[in-house]
Amino acid sequence: MENSSGIQASLAGRYALALFQLARDGKALDSVAASLATLKAALAESADLRTLTQSPLVGRDAAARAIEAVAGTLGLDSLTSRTLGVLAQNRRLAQIPAVIRAFDTLLSAHKGETRAEITSAFPLTRTQQTALARQLKARIGRDMALDLAVDPAIMGGLIVKMGSQMIDSSIRTRLNKLAHAMKG
Repeated sequence: MENSSGIQASLAGRYALALFQLARDGKALDSVAASLATLKAALAESADLRTLTQSPLVGRDAAARAIEAVAGTLGLDSLTSRTLGVLAQNRRLAQIPAVIRAFDTLLSAHKGETRAEITSAFPLTRTQQTALARQLKARIGRDMALDLAVDPAIMGGLIVKMGSQMIDSSIRTRLNKLAHAMKG
């Protein structure tokens, strides 16, 4: 498996690479990926969990106990739970979102997929996601893994980022171009 030097060079990337290798060797890639998806959703929903992971005021032992309780409550697999414990002991809980992104990138590379970050004004339905993945596969020629985000500020359309490519069909960008053209 080829690893991007960018992932290996970052702090979160080193944690993600270690987690990925342990999961791959233990044949637990799917369970770790599911646990990380659960954790990502919990971070998005819970302000208290975000505070726990980002606050420098929480001590190592308190953070480790709290993150162990969170892992148990969320039903995370043991490998992910242990990794979170290491992050807590090393005062690196703020790196969790970056670790998740790096792990997802490694997993996609392992599966032969290309990751695409999709930003839409409204949540995409499952049908829309499938159609979008099919269109991107036709364009790129590889299976696609979609990372979805919602940003109402784009007003409509999509912003698609794949590696160094970006396709911005958002209404916000179109209005900005129109305003710029009208100014002359």
